[in-house]
Amino acid sequence: MPESANASAPLSRDSNPDLHELKTQLATGSEKNQLQAAAALYEAGATGYALLQSFLLERQAEGVAAAPVDGRCYELLLYAETPETEAFLQAHFPQGVVPLKSESGIDYRPLQQLLARQKFLDADRLTLQKLCELAGPAAIKRKWVYFSEIDGFSVTDLKTINALWVVHSEGKFGFSVQRQIWLGVGKDWEALWPKIKWKSGKTWTRYPGEFIWDLSAPRGHLPLSNQLRGVQTINGLLSHPAWTT
Repeated sequence: MPESANASAPLSRDSNPDLHELKTQLATGSEKNQLQAAAALYEAGATGYALLQSFLLERQAEGVAAAPVDGRCYELLLYAETPETEAFLQAHFPQGVVPLKSESGIDYRPLQQLLARQKFLDADRLTLQKLCELAGPAAIKRKWVYFSEIDGFSVTDLKTINALWVVHSEGKFGFSVQRQIWLGVGKDWEALWPKIKWKSGKTWTRYPGEFIWDLSAPRGHLPLSNQLRGVQTINGLLSHPAWTT
């Protein structure tokens, strides 16, 4: 692996016009173009890694909320696996780009690590575990959540879980994404299921083999909720005050 350039070193406009254009696109382009620029910079090697690092540091200094482009840049630097990128992430983003806030003392670092590696099946299972932790000891023991327990969920914690899913899925997954689609179909559950590929005709998608555990899945496909128990649990999640505060 080539040595990484200094993340803070500015890129001369004349040094590489293509990289300068990618840097500009990463900073000011549409979300789609930003994601494409991040991938292209990763392919450029050490100089591209340095520009991804600079972008993340600038975003951190601005104090903006993490977006899918931040998640993608973090993931690409994670995949690079050079001593320089590993040292950078450990120094500046030891817990990732999403603040792992919890009012319930819950550790979301394992979920962050799985999502950053796009291990969506394992992340989905861990998300259920974290929701059980939010619900309390009885839910942890039974390994699923009663709909009546959801009202007591911390807004902060639900936002953390959701942000991790959104930021590390290029904006495709998360409770807020599912809520947006649900509202778009007038809160009609039977219209929602096929849109997120949880049901085809009258047949429910079978777990886990028929679900799609990568970014080729449709928007809102993940995380899962056990709809076979009825809609009360997912209704509670998508109606939670976390999405309107």
